Amino acid sequence: MSPDKLVYMVNQIATFFESQPRGDRVECIASHLNDYWEPGMRAQLLQIVESGRGDLNPAAAAAARRLRMTS
Repeated sequence: MSPDKLVYMVNQIATFFESQPRGDRVECIASHLNDYWEPGMRAQLLQIVESGRGDLNPAAAAAARRLRMTS
């Protein structure tokens, strides 16, 4: 999948969870990614985060760093 598409998707997920009143939003994003994204997509997202891409939502980037610890 293209990096632009992954960034778009994870930013949408982060925006959704930012609108929710409950819990740790970063953990919710990470849980969603663990539950619904294929391992290859998660690995590609980690590469994008490590590249320092500027258009990634900060909560999405934080969630991706949590994936590194749990995947």
